[in-house]
Amino acid sequence: MGRRSGLQTYGAGRTMRKARGEAAELNRSSSFEADALALLDSLYRTALRLTHRPADAEDLVQETYLKAFRSADRFEPGTNLRAWLFTILHNTARNRVRDQARDAVTVDSEAVERAEISSAAPADSPEALLLRDTLAPDLQAAIDALPEAFRQALWLRDVEEFSYAEIAAMLSIPVGTVMSRISRGRRLLFERLQHLRPAHV
Repeated sequence: MGRRSGLQTYGAGRTMRKARGEAAELNRSSSFEADALALLDSLYRTALRLTHRPADAEDLVQETYLKAFRSADRFEPGTNLRAWLFTILHNTARNRVRDQARDAVTVDSEAVERAEISSAAPADSPEALLLRDTLAPDLQAAIDALPEAFRQALWLRDVEEFSYAEIAAMLSIPVGTVMSRISRGRRLLFERLQHLRPAHV
């Protein structure tokens, strides 16, 4: 009787430990989802900077979250979730550009221009309007005129406030290259916005 009772207790204990482990995993999963979804706006802003089109930015963010949730078991709790998601976002954007370049087709540019002139201008999304209103038009134009590599690094550092190391990991480049791109990007911005400074009287 004592032996059977001991086996029953052992079995019940093992079942309880398994149930606790599953509950802890469920809590970790829901915490991961909540923390990841809290970064939606920040990811969307960066996706919009990368794609320049609200619909493409939404698709990019959606694909980023899909990949993140599928790989949630590979994320190590206690590490930087924000940097992890931005890395997925940038890698996905880079892959899309590469795939689009592969699928490039020739287009009659005159026909496109005629169609563009004849069609009504689509309404901007609220997010695009907010970004446009937030950044002064001259600053927005200067940022948009930067080469893509400088614009990406500058945006991640000065707007999203990532560290140089995090940006290097996201863009898969050395930290020194990140620092150089940010420095050169800032210098180009300064030169392009120099005309806005008031003249000394």
